[in-house]
Amino acid sequence: MQTTRKIATVFGGSGFLGRHVVQRLTAADYIVRVAVRDVEGAKFLQTMGDVGQVVPLYAPLGNEGDAIRAIGGADVVINLVGILAEGRAGDFMRVHAEGAQLLARLAGAAGVARFIQVSAIGADAQSPSAYARSKAAGEAAVHAAFPRATILRPSIIFGPEDQFFNRFAAMAVNAPVIPIVHGATRFQPVYVGDVAAAVLAALAPEAAGRTYELGGPEVMSFRALIALMLAQIGRRRRIIDLPVALARLQAVFLERLPGKLLTRDQILLLARDNVVAPGMPGLEALGLVPASMALIVPGYLARYRHNGKGTDAAFRE
Repeated sequence: MQTTRKIATVFGGSGFLGRHVVQRLTAADYIVRVAVRDVEGAKFLQTMGDVGQVVPLYAPLGNEGDAIRAIGGADVVINLVGILAEGRAGDFMRVHAEGAQLLARLAGAAGVARFIQVSAIGADAQSPSAYARSKAAGEAAVHAAFPRATILRPSIIFGPEDQFFNRFAAMAVNAPVIPIVHGATRFQPVYVGDVAAAVLAALAPEAAGRTYELGGPEVMSFRALIALMLAQIGRRRRIIDLPVALARLQAVFLERLPGKLLTRDQILLLARDNVVAPGMPGLEALGLVPASMALIVPGYLARYRHNGKGTDAAFRE
């Protein structure tokens, strides 16, 4: 007897984390609707499943009519949409809070069984960072509209397409120094595959209404992570921890350029540790064992080494 496949709608499914989530959903035999702004750019996801199993749909966040069509009939809705910098004032709240609230409200109205909201460690309504405040507002809005929603808060996510190790490694290829700010701030990097696995694990009934903070097995300072990256690619570069005042002055100009390499809000965010809070359930509570950076990072940073040669010494210490 053939059973009906469940349907999952993933907003932001073509991004760094999204592609891993889509892949795991197809492996779990879901029909996956990928709600995106750029349908053509999401078609590469179709190769992750059987013919017709992955369906890219035009449904930009904030467009209620398109969102209703993407959500209708779904068993699961997963919101991965997020931005690291604002294109214009108010974008953080529009995307992280208003957009998330809309999806949660529509999912509740449509009778969707499970809603997963991916937020971030550091979400705090009292934070000086607009990014962190908007993430907290999004969590509150989602819970108000869909009380049984599950919130996942990852630390910085690493993996082959990440914008952390890859960005600094690319800089190290040509730059004699690596400038950072708040170098003592601690992070707990988590592998993108583990975050994707957490999304699937959070669909279990016992995860409904709960919040999980996701971090890897290592806690390291910002400076130590950059030093680890340099050791891995075999390049000697000076790491300069910029005074906050100078970094803010640079950010005034950098945040106006394409790519927004540094913003004043990011400097505020970097001032606080980004690690799993004591007592918060995490990957282990979802039945997952987090992967070490030593197992993942060397492979995808290999292209930044001199003639493909580097050292794993940093990972053996």
